[in-house]
Amino acid sequence: MTNIGILGAGRVGTNLAGKLSAAGHHVTLGSRNPEDTAARATGLAPRIAFADERTTARTTDIVINATPGDSSLDRLTALRAELAGKILVDVSNATRDSADGLPGDLCHPGSSLAEKLQARLPDTHVVKTLNTMLFMVMTAPETLATPPTAYLSGDGEDAKKTVTGLLGDLGWQPEWIEDLGDITTARATEAMILIVPHILRRHGFTPFAVSLAR
Repeated sequence: MTNIGILGAGRVGTNLAGKLSAAGHHVTLGSRNPEDTAARATGLAPRIAFADERTTARTTDIVINATPGDSSLDRLTALRAELAGKILVDVSNATRDSADGLPGDLCHPGSSLAEKLQARLPDTHVVKTLNTMLFMVMTAPETLATPPTAYLSGDGEDAKKTVTGLLGDLGWQPEWIEDLGDITTARATEAMILIVPHILRRHGFTPFAVSLAR
């Protein structure tokens, strides 16, 4: 059992919390208002704890960033001491919204949120993954008709190996996981978010992933 902290209590964070808890991990869901989060999350497993973001980062071993990508950099930079020496799994995309509220542009063109986080958090092992799909696919990849792909980007091989294990707990088969290389490769997968709004406008909120076909 691993002690996992999840920063962000929206659909992504709560979805991941439920599946990881069911897999046997101890999960702390961190948010700015933990009491409100606990009141809303009545359907989550009893193993899940609730805390503020700083406490969550300090008291867990692996931290997942599921905060809104456009605010993640500042929020996590403020937790530099708490995140030192830990694996930070970044599943967010930093985008600016279009008029209809869907992603319209990247906040970090020519770079990526993951690269920025690694630069600001030099003592933390940042691994980018699960950011090329709708949130429900993150924890149920087997429900798609075509096998999806979970891409990995990160500088630390040991950190990526650990994250690969967590992906397995979420239902990802080894052949569905594609290690792209170091953290700079995250700019490629983060740019994939720009295709998402066009698909949603045409087909609605139907589960899908941007995957590699062979």
